[in-house]
Amino acid sequence: MKYVSTRGGQSVALTDAMRQGGAPGGGLFVPESLPRVSAGDFSPDLSLSGLARQLLEPFFAGDALEPHLPQLCDGAFDFPVPLTIPDPARPSLRALELFHGPTGAFKDFGTRFLIAALDHLAGDDDPFTVLVATSGDTGGAAAQAAEGRRGIHLAVLYPKGRVSAFQEHQLTCWNDPVRAFRVNGDFDACQTLVKSAFEDAGLSRRHRLTSANSINIVRLLPQIVYLADAALKVWRSSGILPGLIIPSGNLGHGLAALYARAMGFPIGPVVIATNANETLHEWSQTGRYRPRPSVATLANAMDIGAPSNFERLDRLGADQRAMGVERVDDASIRTRIRDDFARSGYIWCPHSAIGAEAWHRLPEAAREQCVWITAATAHPFKFADIVEPLIGQTIHPGPALKAVLGRTTHRQELDPDLNALALALSGDPEQPAGTARRA
Repeated sequence: MKYVSTRGGQSVALTDAMRQGGAPGGGLFVPESLPRVSAGDFSPDLSLSGLARQLLEPFFAGDALEPHLPQLCDGAFDFPVPLTIPDPARPSLRALELFHGPTGAFKDFGTRFLIAALDHLAGDDDPFTVLVATSGDTGGAAAQAAEGRRGIHLAVLYPKGRVSAFQEHQLTCWNDPVRAFRVNGDFDACQTLVKSAFEDAGLSRRHRLTSANSINIVRLLPQIVYLADAALKVWRSSGILPGLIIPSGNLGHGLAALYARAMGFPIGPVVIATNANETLHEWSQTGRYRPRPSVATLANAMDIGAPSNFERLDRLGADQRAMGVERVDDASIRTRIRDDFARSGYIWCPHSAIGAEAWHRLPEAAREQCVWITAATAHPFKFADIVEPLIGQTIHPGPALKAVLGRTTHRQELDPDLNALALALSGDPEQPAGTARRA
C-alpha cells in the first residue's frame, strides 16, 4: 500500500508518511485506495486486537512496519470496549464506551499505536521528536504512551485556559522524554504552530519532527478498528446496518467512520456531531468551507474552527462522504447530561453528550429504523467540574485516572511563535518550567 498527499505529488510508503506526519506543502497523506472487505471476511470469534491485525494488514502490506503489526495491535487494543444501552427504554441507542484505557479517552487506541510504531523505527541515538497539538485528550494519551521510551522525544502543546483541570494535570504529569508546553492561545494556534514547524525544512530535519495528531495517518487508521468491530456486532445480531454518531472536532474520528463504511463494513448512515464551532455544520448546509477562530465550549477537546482533516474528507467521493452534521451548543450539552442521568442514571461526558443529543434530534422514524451507535469518547470524571453539578453526585475516577492525580506536574509557558518553539525544542526555552503538585 502506498500513500499520496491530498495536494498531489509522488506516493510514499506508510513508514515515510508516518515519519513526516503531514505531507509536503501542507497536505495530508491518504491511502492510494481503500481496501475492500466484506463482513464475512472477519470471524465472530476474533478478539479486538485480532480484528485489528486483519483489518490493518492491507494498509501495512509491504512496509517496514508490517512485521511489527501483531505486536502493535496487541499493545494498543488491550482494554475492553463495552457496547452498552444507556437507557433500557431506548434500546435503539448504544454507547460505544471508548474510555476504559489508561488515560480515559478514545485517543488511547490510535495514539498508543502510533507512539509504539515510531519507537520501533527510531534508534536510541537518533530519536524522533513528536509534536502534539492537543485540545485535551490526544496529548495525555501520547504522553502516557511515550513516557520511558528512548526512540522519541515528545512535545505536548496545549491552549492556556482551554482544558479542564484534570486534563491539564494529565497533560503535564509525565517524565522523560515528555515535555508539556502551555501555549498562550487557543487550540487552533497550537495546531498552526505544529504545522508551521513541519513547513520549516531546517527545523523539521534537525529534530526529525513528526506528529501524533490525526494529521498523521498512522494515528487515524487504528480508529477504524473499534468502529468496524461495533458495527459488525450489531449487524450480526440484527441483520440491519447500524448508524454511527461520531462526536468530532478535528474530523479524524469522523473520517475513520467514513473510511470504515467505504471499505465495506456494515454501516448505514453516519452523523458527525459537533459543538458550537460552526465550520463543519456550515459546510454541510451550504457547501462552503470557511475556517475561523475556535469558540470555547464545554466540549473543549472539540473546540476547533479549522479542522485539519477536512482535506481528507474533501478528497472522498460524494457517496463516500455522505453524512449528516449536527451542531450542539452548551445549553443542549447541559440538558442532555442532566436529563439522561435523571432518566436512566447514565453519565455522559460533555463530548459524548453531543452524540446523545444528536441522536435525540433525529426524526423518530430514523431513530427507530436501526440501531445507532454513538461514540462515548471520554470518561466523565475528566470533566467532573462540569458534570458533577449537573447530576448532583460525585464521579469516581477509577484506578488509572486516580493514579494520575498523585503525580507531580511540569510545564513550560510558550508564545504561539515558531521561533519560541524552535528555542524550546533545542532545550533553550524562553521561560523556565513551572512545577506544581495537585492533591
